[in-house]
Amino acid sequence: MNVFVVSPEEKGQRIDKFVAKKLGEEYSRVFAKMLIEKGEVKVNGDTVKPSFAVSEGDTIDINIVAKPETRLTAEDIPLDIIFEDDFIIVVNKPAGLVVHPGAGNKSGTFANALLFHSKKLAGDAAGVRPGILHRLDKDTSGVIIAVKDDKSLRFLANQFKTRRVGKKYIALVKGVVQEDNGIITAPIGRDKKNREKMVVSPEDGQTAITEFHVLKRFERFTVLRVSISSGRTHQIRVHMSHLGYPILGDKVYGRGADTDRQMLHAESIKVIHPSTKEPMEFKAEIPDDMMNVIKHGDYQG
Repeated sequence: MNVFVVSPEEKGQRIDKFVAKKLGEEYSRVFAKMLIEKGEVKVNGDTVKPSFAVSEGDTIDINIVAKPETRLTAEDIPLDIIFEDDFIIVVNKPAGLVVHPGAGNKSGTFANALLFHSKKLAGDAAGVRPGILHRLDKDTSGVIIAVKDDKSLRFLANQFKTRRVGKKYIALVKGVVQEDNGIITAPIGRDKKNREKMVVSPEDGQTAITEFHVLKRFERFTVLRVSISSGRTHQIRVHMSHLGYPILGDKVYGRGADTDRQMLHAESIKVIHPSTKEPMEFKAEIPDDMMNVIKHGDYQG
């Protein structure tokens, strides 16, 4: 079961459009409509019609009924586990590992690895996103959380949607950032010319806030600690590029392949545990490839 809470920016959307957007590009609006008509989508516990308009604060439960050819198989892919109990699994994801299957990535993903590691996961255990609460880009390393039961998934999903999750990243950006601290408040939406890209879009973008603090400056790049409360697609990459300091190695929003991959790492995440209700913070050390750039104070670009 995938659980979402409607944000202020999303109110008024048709439920079929809302569901299709949340499920991602590997699913069509037609598939979203099919789920709704089959009763696999519920709004505040009730089934609705595809034309239903969602309201702010609505809880949307989506049960993905995977077609046989799209169902996942467990794969023995090593996981760097930071923490695990009966409710959650916290992993240090390496750069290069795709979180869940999509076009061109039917296997070898974090989702496949989860199925092999745990027999208990939230939602449809063989669906495309078993237990996956949030995501990191393929080339972003760091902390990611998976969930083992639907109650915990709902509890944590609400924290993400109400912006009560503390997320910090380490970013290596091109250029010398002059301000010691800064806040970027620029709405983000999908690029109308290239649907795989996101852009700053004051007209129809969704609220996105990124805070940064300079950790160290070098001649050609700056090391930042970045925190976000909103979690828009590619948020940090889009915001830093918009500011004129793209992430090193970002082939989409940057200025060429400065490094082997984008130098962005999810350093820590802080949540309220779904069972104990105690705050917990999970951390992942900066990976070697980023540390090498920092230690040498330069990159090949």
